[in-house]
Amino acid sequence: PPAGFELLYQPDVVRLYLSILTESQNFNTLEAAAGALQNLSAGNWMWSTYIRATVRKERGLPVLVELLQSDSDKVVRAVSIALRNLSMDRRNKDLIGSYAMGELVRNLPSRQQRSAKNLEEDTVVAVLNTIHEIITDSSENARSLIQTQGIQKLVAISKSSQSPRETKAASHVLQMIWSYKELRNALQKDGWNKSHFQVKM
Repeated sequence: PPAGFELLYQPDVVRLYLSILTESQNFNTLEAAAGALQNLSAGNWMWSTYIRATVRKERGLPVLVELLQSDSDKVVRAVSIALRNLSMDRRNKDLIGSYAMGELVRNLPSRQQRSAKNLEEDTVVAVLNTIHEIITDSSENARSLIQTQGIQKLVAISKSSQSPRETKAASHVLQMIWSYKELRNALQKDGWNKSHFQVKM
């Protein structure tokens, strides 16, 4: 039987965190539970790989995606980073790209306003980094990003954000999208060109 720190990595613990994320209304509790999954799924060691697969098998991905709609800045941030770590698993990456992209893009500021929730810089950067991870090595997920009207927001952030960190993170996402040559025709039909994606930082 597992003992000591190994107790952290058992399926029962993942189920416990997911039940908290499903049932709690307390923003601090939700942030803490998402943060725990975020930490457990980080990195390349054996247990992290196991946790990433367990969260999927326990149907935890839809729970996290739904929490991207939270009105709490800190919950959105913790959930975004958790999804980023979970997407290091290839199957998770495909699922998150299909089902979370729209919610992630909705959390980005537009040209007119920061975002409906007025998220802090750290949270916007976390969302951008998560999108970057999801589209890395996946032109299909990059296509999903295009279909959610994400390019407009990314270009606006890269050109007009007052935050150098946001600008840099958005630029990395744009460069990754342009690197997929099979997507360039569709992008150009929408009125975009290379200059929108090769942003000078």
